Amino acid sequence: MTPAERLKGLETFVAVADAGSFTAAADRLNLTNSAVGKAIARLEGRLKRPLFDRTTRKLEMTDAGNVFYKVCVRVLDELEAAERLLAHDHIAPSGRLRVDMPATFGRMHAVRSLLAFAEQYPQVQPHVSFTDRFVDPVEDGLDVVVRIGGSDTWPAALCYQHLGDEELVFCASPAYVARHGAPTTLDALLSHDAILYGRADGSTSPWLIKDGALPLARQHVNGRIILGQAEAEVTAVEMGLGIAQLATWLVEQQLRDGSLVKILPELATSGLPLYLVWQRSRQHAPKVTALIAHFAQTLTIRPVATDAAGNAASNAASNAASALAPQPVAPA
Repeated sequence: MTPAERLKGLETFVAVADAGSFTAAADRLNLTNSAVGKAIARLEGRLKRPLFDRTTRKLEMTDAGNVFYKVCVRVLDELEAAERLLAHDHIAPSGRLRVDMPATFGRMHAVRSLLAFAEQYPQVQPHVSFTDRFVDPVEDGLDVVVRIGGSDTWPAALCYQHLGDEELVFCASPAYVARHGAPTTLDALLSHDAILYGRADGSTSPWLIKDGALPLARQHVNGRIILGQAEAEVTAVEMGLGIAQLATWLVEQQLRDGSLVKILPELATSGLPLYLVWQRSRQHAPKVTALIAHFAQTLTIRPVATDAAGNAASNAASNAASALAPQPVAPA
């Protein structure tokens, strides 16, 4: 049986089920009662079971009819949506667009991209929320979600696109390096003042250590300062209070202008993944399709290349540390 043959009679069956009688369905479909009756009979014959109980005064669906009805409604709805999409694929993105993004990454990066999108498509009305919790796009009625972190598996109702992983680097201020010296080994690093991210439950996030060919390790360290907000961590590092492991998207400007320098750059490692997530049922809406394509081009995470100013600052910090270090005494 071909797919086209399987579709025969579905619309008639749904019309009869919705109308509650063959006569009412015939009127809706502009068919004769006989034509409707024959269509249902052929469908029941193909399925080899009755879809309606004809023994009562009121037409009612059988258990098999109820099950089949739900499937038919979904199939016909999807066909209608596909036809509507093909008929209107030239329509520019428009309407209310609900987007959720992480608070810090959203404020620093994603919202600028979204506003550029809104400028390009003036008929779109963005409604943006900033949360760090794992929202449910379906339950919360969201069109597109930008999320850092998450599972490798997603519910069937959702689609997703991986835009890359964070790059994590150890950072310090030139002033800190001048006072305490720059660690040159992992063991030396672990002896320095650490600035850590603190969770709401009182625990701290471990440092992720990728040392050469060794497997990625989670290193729990004692923090001098523990802060539950990423930008606050950056402030503490800029003030010279210690060393922190930070995502490069968070400190890219500081690394470029030299106000922060990388510590042991060979220990840089991948952090959390960046995802776009959206409802499968909305993925063909022009506003959703366009935003996904826009974000995919503008939100990919890339390593930060330290420019000449950053290298100069790093060298200056190292020189200052050397100047402050104890000097060997010449023999008398």
